[in-house]
Amino acid sequence: MTESRTLNLDSKSILMLLLLAAVWGGSFFFAEVALKEVPPLTVTMYRVVWAVPFLALIVFFKGILIPRSLKVWWSYLVMGALNNAIPFSLIFWGQTQIESGLASILNGTTAMFAAVISGLLLPDEPLTLKKILGASLGIVGVAFIMGPSALANFNLSNLAQLAILGATLSYAFAGVWGKTALSAQPPLMNALGMLIGSTVLMIPIVLAFDGSPNLALSVEVWSALIGLAFLSTALAYILYFAVMVRAGTANLLLVTLLIPPFAVGLGALFLGEKLGIQAWIGFGIIAVGFAVTDGRLFSYLSQKASTKS
Repeated sequence: MTESRTLNLDSKSILMLLLLAAVWGGSFFFAEVALKEVPPLTVTMYRVVWAVPFLALIVFFKGILIPRSLKVWWSYLVMGALNNAIPFSLIFWGQTQIESGLASILNGTTAMFAAVISGLLLPDEPLTLKKILGASLGIVGVAFIMGPSALANFNLSNLAQLAILGATLSYAFAGVWGKTALSAQPPLMNALGMLIGSTVLMIPIVLAFDGSPNLALSVEVWSALIGLAFLSTALAYILYFAVMVRAGTANLLLVTLLIPPFAVGLGALFLGEKLGIQAWIGFGIIAVGFAVTDGRLFSYLSQKASTKS
């Protein structure tokens, strides 16, 4: 695996990164459409259940061995909860109260919070000043989006925004769990394993809270659910690991900043969503926080400045 710490990317890596951002950005659009007729927990269930056979075929044709250890499958169950069941459900519920584009912007804090959580819990990833500053800027960006009125008049919209942040923290803990419990397993097997784990969790949860799924859905909603499962989940995981191998994990994190423009664009074009200037300024602050956490942009600019002088 390439652990690139530079901003240099070849054209194929850039194309793959943009495609990954598009399919992940599309998840917010697909979910918004699906939520018109399907409750959030059931949307999560469809997303993970339908992605399983697609990834299972990829794992089979690649000849990847299925682990037999119960310990590994327990780890997949935990990973499925932290990386799929909990965050997907929180995001989808959040989208019942706020725009899909705004949800994607708040989701953009994931990389910064993940850096802090990893710094606190993983000995080989120390908590540095730039990680703390980056996360702090992320929080400032979120606070700017929520506005001062959230303190005096807290409402469902504010709660939805906090739910999205809860999802980003769940993703952060999932990253730590994956590194400590599943690093020895093949990446695609990990993707399949956690989807199976989240499927095992979501089916009884949906039956308990939402009841039997309603199959009398519109073509539009069925199409959105299929896109969510096959494009934004199964294909996204395949692209994710392909970009990781080709460009390195550091460059892969750039997708964090590329997802919101796709999500906002789809929401504006097809859903008539409009985000105010407050949301865009908040996104700008979050983007700066990401750049501080990542560090490479400032190193690059510093090197350019020293070269010119």
